[in-house]
Amino acid sequence: MTSKFPKLLLYLIGALFVVNLLQSYFTELIFDEAYYWYYAQQMAWGYFDHPPMVALLIKTGSYILPGELGIRFVSCILSAGTALLLWLLIDHPKKNNFVLHFSVLLFSMVLVNAYGFFTLPDTPLLFFTALFLYAYKKFLHRPSAVLALALGLIMAALMYSKYHALLVIVFVFLSNIKLVFNKYAWLAVGIALLAFLPHLLWLMDNDFISIKYHLQQRPTRAYEFKEFTLRFLISLVAMFGLTFPWIYKSLFATKSTDKFTNALLYLTYGVLLFFFISSFSKKVQTQWLVVICIPLIVLVFTHMLKNATDRKWLFRLGIANGLLLLYARFAIIFPALSPVPYEAHGNKKWVRDVQSKVGGMPVVFENSYRIAAMYAYYSGSLSYSLNNIRHRLNQYSIDDSEAKIQHKKILYVSRYMSEGDFSFTIDHNPNYKGKFMDNFESFRKLRCSFDKNPISLAADKDIIMKVFNPYTESITLDKLKFSVAYLNPYKRVEEILPLDVEAKNQETSALKGKDTTYFMVKLPQPKIKIKELGYVKVGISENDLYMGINSENIKLE
Repeated sequence: MTSKFPKLLLYLIGALFVVNLLQSYFTELIFDEAYYWYYAQQMAWGYFDHPPMVALLIKTGSYILPGELGIRFVSCILSAGTALLLWLLIDHPKKNNFVLHFSVLLFSMVLVNAYGFFTLPDTPLLFFTALFLYAYKKFLHRPSAVLALALGLIMAALMYSKYHALLVIVFVFLSNIKLVFNKYAWLAVGIALLAFLPHLLWLMDNDFISIKYHLQQRPTRAYEFKEFTLRFLISLVAMFGLTFPWIYKSLFATKSTDKFTNALLYLTYGVLLFFFISSFSKKVQTQWLVVICIPLIVLVFTHMLKNATDRKWLFRLGIANGLLLLYARFAIIFPALSPVPYEAHGNKKWVRDVQSKVGGMPVVFENSYRIAAMYAYYSGSLSYSLNNIRHRLNQYSIDDSEAKIQHKKILYVSRYMSEGDFSFTIDHNPNYKGKFMDNFESFRKLRCSFDKNPISLAADKDIIMKVFNPYTESITLDKLKFSVAYLNPYKRVEEILPLDVEAKNQETSALKGKDTTYFMVKLPQPKIKIKELGYVKVGISENDLYMGINSENIKLE
């Protein structure tokens, strides 16, 4: 091992591994981690927002260690593994003389450090990207069935980590288009598809709900340079902090000299170009770009070995970045050191405050799957996220969590209520109110659809609306109120109006269990000009709760 990994490198990576373990132990969960912990309570081949790898990491770590450390333990291991793989990706006879420079470069990158201990989908994405590039490098040298098997399984692991992994695979393939004539490359693709088949079947069983949400249902807004493209450009700087000018200088200075370097360049430029184009239609989140850190570390360090001046500046500014990140690590643990509240601060406290009012009673949070998951983790009690038509679907919309709290006495928590039985602060927001309900009952899984899609508001005709009841029990219509929401072309709700429904069978008084009921409806005319609208969707209010999300976005003609 010492021939491949210098002792200094092993000591530094080992030290970082210990630091990440300590950070994991002393840092409260962030909200996304709590949500993915919630995933892991019911292992499946897929979840609403992401493939299942993040849940597998949490489940595995929690078998080994308790608490936050268990949730993050595998992430700490993968982070160390990513660092070792990056070292193996670098071919230069003098690299052993610059171990400290490599370590400073690696440890100075903001998101690489964050995913060194937080357990998020990007953590395995980074590891398997590095592993994929390592296997691909070997494959370029000598293709074989064994390497094809390895590449196929790694590609599947990439896709099980995050859907963005498809960009990694596609851009590496485009860097070497002659792979279409390589039988081992096709074998790798076949193995990847076979290994990924359980998730594809899960998507089919769930009506491709994840894909539909990410590609069709997610709200956006009209393009603004400041909010879209400028934010993307700022993200390119924020990812690397003080070192960013020399990071990109090193990238621009690198020329393709072989197929592997070409793959690194294609991957980096391809992801940047893809999300730059995307920034003209949607906000690009900084973490979507994190995968470019893997090829960039290899490219930039190789450039550092050849250019003494850039090496000096990257080393100095990398140390400065590292010191700022070290301070940030302490600030995440100790709120007094943080200039602004952070989402890992105070979660145990607000959960205790709520639990002191309700004991072990289930708690229903309106429009907050993240807060519901955080409460469940730190309280050990049942929680549920009740999502209304102004919010979005999530994992609580497709699992069995709703059934677990039906007809129970619950605390209903919202920041939209004008009055409640008491108030408290959650996630540094003091406007949450809680109200007790003696017999909670919701039907958020009712699904509505029209016989036409798209539909027109111009025609003065009744439209057939189908309502499918997936529950085993019948639901009387006197418990339900229907509404229609009018959305702008960017899928944001502009107006909500009552929807009068008339059953085609006049004797219908209930939605039969596991059955579809047909209604005649006439969409009410909105006050907003029709040309300013783009979609409609149906919401159902049960027992006077705020209406839910009971249909997909249906396009207007």
